[in-house]
Amino acid sequence: MRFDARQPLPPALRGAVIALGNFDGFHLGHQAVARAAIDWARAEGRPALIATFDPHPVRHFKPDAPPFRLTSLDQREALFTAAGADAMLVFGFDHALAATTATDFVGDLLVGTLGAGGVVTGEDFTFGRARGGTVAVLATLGADHGLRTRAIGPVLAGDEVVSSSRIRDALIAGDCGTAARLLTRRFAVRGTVQHGDKVGRTIGFPTANLDMGHYLRPRYGIYAVTARLPDGRLLKGAANLGVRPMFDPPKELLEPHFFDFAGDLYGQEIEVEFHHFLRGEAKFASLDAMMAQIAIDCDTARAVLADL
Repeated sequence: MRFDARQPLPPALRGAVIALGNFDGFHLGHQAVARAAIDWARAEGRPALIATFDPHPVRHFKPDAPPFRLTSLDQREALFTAAGADAMLVFGFDHALAATTATDFVGDLLVGTLGAGGVVTGEDFTFGRARGGTVAVLATLGADHGLRTRAIGPVLAGDEVVSSSRIRDALIAGDCGTAARLLTRRFAVRGTVQHGDKVGRTIGFPTANLDMGHYLRPRYGIYAVTARLPDGRLLKGAANLGVRPMFDPPKELLEPHFFDFAGDLYGQEIEVEFHHFLRGEAKFASLDAMMAQIAIDCDTARAVLADL
């Protein structure tokens, strides 16, 4: 279930313990915050809610920032549910929320509108106008309203803190393995298959074209991928992510080709997982040379994905 965090909740969800943060990626660190909130809620017989901000505050303050999202709102809802949340709260980040003081955020929103019984955040969480609220401010303001708060420290992987920035850096470098380790799952793009120029099918490698939308752009190139179809089937394939330098005009797309599949996916929503970076995007001397390399890429991807 998904609720607007600035609207009153159903009575059954009031008094909840809320995990509060952006949670883009819902990585190991985010999961620790969510787990603490859920465990606390279960121990007291309260509902457990996980909140997120959408659009991301960065998008509000820097509308021209390059795409950086690790998950869509729908993906976060599925991840929160799988983690054990009773519902997802969405704070729509706009001018009004950006102008809300830390005092009003706690008193009016968390306590008044949502009726929160407890809130769990990461130690670096900030909120309110000009980011004036910190975990210390949250604890002080919460105490004035009978709202209990807890803060969870950073989670380490190796000697470094797990963060969305670290995951983004790994994907930009084509390091799918590190990203997957920190996310606890493969980075995945969910989107609706759109019609393209049908070049892939004319050269024997039909593709399911996806717009990357607000997702972070991993390193351009060829990847071994899998995709989950609406009916639950899992497909294996090789995908090109980039601007297709062999064709004019350049057009950025994620173009997975699925092995041993001949169905019609147009208009269907699929989720493509990035398993392994195979090579960078390239411009070839001829179409035949490109086709030969695609065949090699597909063989390599089949080998990489053989154990799945």
